[in-house]
Amino acid sequence: MRTPVTMQVYRRYVALIVIYSIVYHASASVTHYSIPEEMKEGSVVANLATDLGLDVKTLHNRKMRLDIIGNKKYVDVNKETGELYIVEKIDREHCPTKMSASCYLKLEVILENPLRIFNIELEILDINDNAPQFRRDAIHLDISEATPVGERFSLSNAVDPDIGTNSVKTYNLTKSEHFNIEVQTGRDGSKSADLILTKTLDREQQAVHNLILTAVDGGTPARSGTASVIVHVLDTNDNAPAFDKANYNIKIMENSPIGSLVIHLNATDLDEGSNSDVTYSYSLYTSEKTQETFHLNPSTGEITVKGMLNYEDFKIYDMEVIATDKGATALSGQCTIKIVVEDMNDNHPEISIKSFQSPVNENIELDTVIAVVSVSDKDSGDNGVVDLHIPDNMPFKLRESSDNYYELVVSEPLDREKVPEYDVTFTVTDRGSPPLSDNETMTLELLDVNDNVPQFPQSFYTIRVMENNAPGALLSSLTAFDPDLHENQYLVYFILEKEIANTSMSMLFSINPENGNLYALKTFDYEIEKEFLFHIEARDSGSPPLSSNVTVHIIIVDQNDNAPVIVSPWRAHGSVVEEKIPRSTDKGSLVAKVIALDTDSVHNSRITYQFLQVTDATLFSLDQYNGEIRTMRMFSYRDPRHQRLVVVAKDNGEPALSATVTIKLSTMETAVKAYSDMTEVPLEYDIFSDLNLYLVIGLGSVSFLLLITILVTIVLKCQKPKPSKAAPPCRNSVISERNSTIADSTLVSNDAYWYSLFLAETRKGKLVVRQPVPKGSRYIVSSIPRGTGLTDTSDSAPSTLQYPK
Repeated sequence: MRTPVTMQVYRRYVALIVIYSIVYHASASVTHYSIPEEMKEGSVVANLATDLGLDVKTLHNRKMRLDIIGNKKYVDVNKETGELYIVEKIDREHCPTKMSASCYLKLEVILENPLRIFNIELEILDINDNAPQFRRDAIHLDISEATPVGERFSLSNAVDPDIGTNSVKTYNLTKSEHFNIEVQTGRDGSKSADLILTKTLDREQQAVHNLILTAVDGGTPARSGTASVIVHVLDTNDNAPAFDKANYNIKIMENSPIGSLVIHLNATDLDEGSNSDVTYSYSLYTSEKTQETFHLNPSTGEITVKGMLNYEDFKIYDMEVIATDKGATALSGQCTIKIVVEDMNDNHPEISIKSFQSPVNENIELDTVIAVVSVSDKDSGDNGVVDLHIPDNMPFKLRESSDNYYELVVSEPLDREKVPEYDVTFTVTDRGSPPLSDNETMTLELLDVNDNVPQFPQSFYTIRVMENNAPGALLSSLTAFDPDLHENQYLVYFILEKEIANTSMSMLFSINPENGNLYALKTFDYEIEKEFLFHIEARDSGSPPLSSNVTVHIIIVDQNDNAPVIVSPWRAHGSVVEEKIPRSTDKGSLVAKVIALDTDSVHNSRITYQFLQVTDATLFSLDQYNGEIRTMRMFSYRDPRHQRLVVVAKDNGEPALSATVTIKLSTMETAVKAYSDMTEVPLEYDIFSDLNLYLVIGLGSVSFLLLITILVTIVLKCQKPKPSKAAPPCRNSVISERNSTIADSTLVSNDAYWYSLFLAETRKGKLVVRQPVPKGSRYIVSSIPRGTGLTDTSDSAPSTLQYPK
C-alpha cells in the first residue's frame, strides 16, 4: 500500500524524467568555440546570449549558469551580458580531457523557466610556449681512441610538449673537428640525432671532448633546448714510457751513507690505467759492481746507495735503466746514467815529528832549529792541500824547508825566568770544506843559565836599633832573590868592609852568609854612636858569579838610661847646698836656680822641677821648667830663720829618672845685696873653680873625639877606590861633617852658670839658649858661637858678651 508521501515523491520523479527528456532533445546540437591557450584572465571568449539566441534581459531571471563537466572551472558566464570569459589561464599541455593531440572543454549552459540546456565545446588551441627539453642535461659517451672514423653513437632526443610545428624540428651540434650529428625522423614524426666520429681520437692529446647539442622547434619564434655531450676517450696502450732525459750525469760524495738517495728517476707514460703503470729495472749492460753498489727501486725509480763509496777505489759508475709499462702489449723506454763519485774531505791531515831538541839553554841563539816536522793528507785537490801553523804568542816561527817539511826555529830571545817551558802545538789544517785538522803538542824545556843578578826587595834599608842592645841580637833579615835555578840561585851574603874611625864594620855587625840575617856584635850607646852606614853584598854561586849590594843605615835609638845631673847649685856628692839670703828680700825675688843636665836625647832629656820637701809651702815657688826658686811673699818675723828645700829634677823618659838637691836657706839681718838684684857677674870670678874645671875637661874630650872623627873621614874620602869594585857613596862622611860642625860650635867656658844656659844643645853650628837669660847680664866665654845673637863687647879673649836687651 502506497502512502500519500510516497505517492507524491513518485509523481515528482516521473515529472523530472519527462522534463529531462524534453530538454535533452532540444539541446542535442553543440556550439563549438576555439581559443588559444594561455589567454589572460577576464578575456571574453564569446557572447553566448547572442550565439544561442537568448534575451539578455531574461538571463538573470532564468538563473543562467555554466556547468563544466568533470573539469576545473577555467571559464564562466556573465549573467548580465551573456558573455563567456576566462576565469583562469588554460595550459593546453595540462588539458584534463586531453584524449589526443587536441584539447576540448565540455560545457553546459542551463537556463530555467523554461528549462533549457545548451552544449558548448571549447577547443584549446596550442601555442609555442614550451622549449624542447632533454631528459638529461648531460649525455656521457665513452669512446675508445681506437674507434674508426664514421662510427655512429645514438644521442638522447629532446621532448617538446607542444604539437605540430611547435614541436622539435631539428638538432644542432657545436663545431668540432672530431664529431658531427645526423638528424633522424621517426615514424611518428619525432626527431632524433646520431653522433658521428669524423676524425680519429687521441686520448693523450685530448682525453675529454665537451660538446653542446641543441634541439630547435618549429614555432614562431622558435624555441630551443640544450644538453651537454661529454665524450670520454678510452685509452689504448699506444705510448711507451719516456724518461725526463735520455742521459743523466750525477755527482755524489764518497762515504755517502747507505740508503742515501742518488736520483729519483721518472718515466712518464701518456697512457692511463695499467697502460701507464711503469716498472724500472737495470739493463743487461749494467755491470754487477754497479748493481751491487746502487739499488734501483722497481716501483718508484729511486736509486739509492747500497754499498760504500770510496773515491780512491772507484770514481765513475755507468748504468742503463729500462722503464716498462703494464699494457697488454708492453712498451718500454730507457736512459743512461753516469754517476761520478766526488772526493770527500774524509781523511785527516797527519803530522810527523822528524826531530826534536829538548831541553835547550835559555840563551840559545836566534834562528836555531828546534824541530823538523812533516805533514801529509791522503785526500786530493783542495782536500789534500794542508797548512801548518803554531800559536802566534810564541817566540818561534815555522820555516818551510821543502814540500810538506817545516822547521821550527827560535824567533825571539828566550827567558827561562819568565817562561820555564813551552808547550808548542803544531796544528795542520787542510783546505777542504769543511776543513779537517789535526794537532801534535811537544814540550820544550829551557835550561837555566846564570843571567840574573840577585835582587833585594829594597835598594836602601833603614834599621832602627835600641841602644843597650844585647850582643848577638838579630837586627833584620836582608834576603835577596835570584830567579835562576840550582847553583845559580844559591846566594852568599857579605858585609863590604869599610873602616870608620879605625873601626871595621865586621867588628860591629855580622851577617849570616846563607840567609842574610844581620846581627849586632856589640852593645851600642846612643850617647856615643848614633848611626852607621855600610853595604851588604849578595853573590850567587853561578859561573861566573853575579852579585848586587844594598845600603844599610843603622840608626841607634835612644833609651832613657841616663839620670839628670844637677850642675847648679854645685855641691859635693851627698852634701847640702847652703845659701844665705837677706831677710828683707822682696816678693818674687830669685832665691836660687836649680839646673840639671841629661845626656839622653831631646825627648828623654826634657827636665821638669818639683819640690819634694819644703819647710813653708807658702813662702817659695818653683818654676817647673827653668828651676827658678822665688819668694812668694816677704819674710815675716814668725818665719823660721832656716828653710830646708828639697828639689827633684825629673826627665821625660819612660820610666822617668830623677835627681835631687837639698838647699838649706838661711836668712840674714845684715844688708846684703840680694842675688836677684845682681845684674853683672864680677870679672874676677874664679874661672878655675872645681865645677868649671870639670866642665872644661869634659868638653875638651868631646872636642878631641870629634876632631879625630873629622880627620878619619877626610882620610877615607881621599883614599882611591879599589879597582875591583866601586863602593857607593858613604853617609859616614856626612855624619862626620855634621859632627865637625858641632865640634866647631862647642863652647869652652869657665862659668858653670853660662854652661847651664847655653851649652844644653848646639844645632847646625848655632848656640841654642835653653834657659831664660836675665837681660843686661854679662858673661865671659872663651869663644863666640856663630849665629847666637850675642854681641862681642871686647877685642881680647876671653870675650865679654852682652846679651841683647
